Parts: sequence; structure tokens; C-alpha cells
Amino acid sequence: MQQVSDKLGSTIKAARNERHLTQKQLAERLSITPHYLMSIENKQQIPSCDLLFRIVRELELSADDIFYPEYEENRPAIEKLKRYLSRCDEKDVNVIVAILQSLLENKSAIE
Repeated sequence: MQQVSDKLGSTIKAARNERHLTQKQLAERLSITPHYLMSIENKQQIPSCDLLFRIVRELELSADDIFYPEYEENRPAIEKLKRYLSRCDEKDVNVIVAILQSLLENKSAIE
């Protein structure tokens, strides 16, 4: 099994970049130094539980992305989709579910 620390830094960095945040901006939001954030992203440091919680919340990460990285290996589109879904309200999610159901029904009918 892959170590949590092996993917933690790259997951944080990818989510930060997706939100167009600099290390300095995210560090300010987390009340840490940019240098400490850089060391987390570069796999040199593992954050405390409290800080990890704040990072997950600030970047709207799924805890699965952190604790079960092997589930999403080689599936970056699903990770991206989960991040987008986390930003949607209930109405948006219902529309997306309806679209996916229709897509899958049409796909089944063709096959």
C-alpha cells in the first residue's frame, strides 16, 4: 500500500494550483508559513491532524484523496470531477445526476 505521505504533497499542490492559489496565499489562509507549506508539498513534512483538517477543508479535498490514494491512481479525471462536485449545491448535483443517468441509459441502449 502506498504511504499517505507519498501522495499527500502532490494532492495538496494539485488542488492549490487548480484553485489558482500561490503557496503564500494558501499559507496565509492556513496561518502557516509558505516555507512550511512548500515542505509539505515536497514530501519533507507531514502536517499535524489539525492542519491536515484545515487543508482538506480549505481546498475542498475529499478525505479519500488523502487516506486512500490508491483508489484514484491513474484516474485524474475522477479526482477533478469530485472536486467540482464539492463546489455544487444540491440543485446542481441533481442536474448532474440526471445527465449521467441519461448518458448511461443511452450507452446501455446502444450496446
